[in-house]
Amino acid sequence: MTQGSRLYFAVAVLMCAFVTINGVVLNDLLERASQLSDKLHSLSTSLTNDLDSHFPPVGRAMMPRPSMCHTSSLQIPNDKDQALKVPEDELLSLARSLLLAWSDPLALLSSEASSLAHPEHNTINSKTKELQDNINSLEAGLEHVFNKMGSTSDNLSSLPFYINSLGQDKTSQLVNFHFLLSCFRRDSHKIDSFLKVLRCRAAKKRPEMC
Repeated sequence: MTQGSRLYFAVAVLMCAFVTINGVVLNDLLERASQLSDKLHSLSTSLTNDLDSHFPPVGRAMMPRPSMCHTSSLQIPNDKDQALKVPEDELLSLARSLLLAWSDPLALLSSEASSLAHPEHNTINSKTKELQDNINSLEAGLEHVFNKMGSTSDNLSSLPFYINSLGQDKTSQLVNFHFLLSCFRRDSHKIDSFLKVLRCRAAKKRPEMC
């Protein structure tokens, strides 16, 4: 079994686990969510490596700054120490807001992946669709976590995405695909960090052990 096949199988198992969660304790839900968020980040890193294998030098000069990511306006903790000071319901809302913000961008990436001017476009297309499936599963899982935590406020931030095309020429399309993916990779790391802090708190571990 190839590395990609093993990753797909592991994620598929985690996705199925969220289907049957009645009676599952909060610790177990957060454990599953944390595992799935970790897989999301690993998959986005693998995709980035695929793109980097044949990325034109001019493309790096054209890449927008990270501050141009559509989620950059969201006020979030910069590191684990800051995240440990944020209330649980707020931390969960931040993770869910980031996931929600990537619904439309990932749909765009998925629709244009097959036409990328890149020798690995078939692999990139397949992994992008996996990202879409997995993020939908994690969204559903975190909704169950929200209900299990008994939060009274569902305070999700709106982070609209107005782009409906990655560009008219092949270089622009490839550069903008890479840029959006780099934004997602950064955000998937944040989501993973937030969920690990929530899992740590649910297990009642000391902050220095998280």
